[in-house]
Amino acid sequence: MHLKIVMNELFREEKSIHVLYAYNGMENYINMVVKFTEDGVRDGDYVILIENDPLYRKIQKLLENRLTKEEMKFVHWENSFDFYFSSGSYHPPAILEYFNKMIEPYLETQSSFRTWAHVEWASMDEPLHIIEDLERPVDEAVRQIPFPLICAYKGERMPNYLRNILLETHPYILLEDDFVLSGQYKRKEPSHE
Repeated sequence: MHLKIVMNELFREEKSIHVLYAYNGMENYINMVVKFTEDGVRDGDYVILIENDPLYRKIQKLLENRLTKEEMKFVHWENSFDFYFSSGSYHPPAILEYFNKMIEPYLETQSSFRTWAHVEWASMDEPLHIIEDLERPVDEAVRQIPFPLICAYKGERMPNYLRNILLETHPYILLEDDFVLSGQYKRKEPSHE
């Protein structure tokens, strides 16, 4: 209950919230997504879930038991595979373009929204540094627009190099039962060229 109150108060007061969630265990993960979505809808936000199809179906079933049909209209699902691999590979500029198109209707209508992005990494052989090429501009977008965004990564699949990048690009960290500031966060100042 404490976590829910702290997170919702922060989302209401600040709005520009970029959060890292390194989850362990699928049951914990699903419960956290459901709480995030339910709380967002009840606070009057649209909730964008960037999630894979099988997991979304499980989440959707739980949400349908907790939210009315009218409230479910505030939940928008984006297939994570389409989102992250719209160009055929994990290409940060293409992902950012997809993201901008996805949130455009909410910006045009000045609708309040929050986003949950499940970042699944196909293989640890892929160049992990390109995640920073996505997370830095996303962090800036969260501050500019503003909206709350939780980026969920599977904790046990995160090598130290990736963990450090994520701690440096996310000002907040969501733990299973706590919400804390990242001591490693480094805001990249926009260049004035």
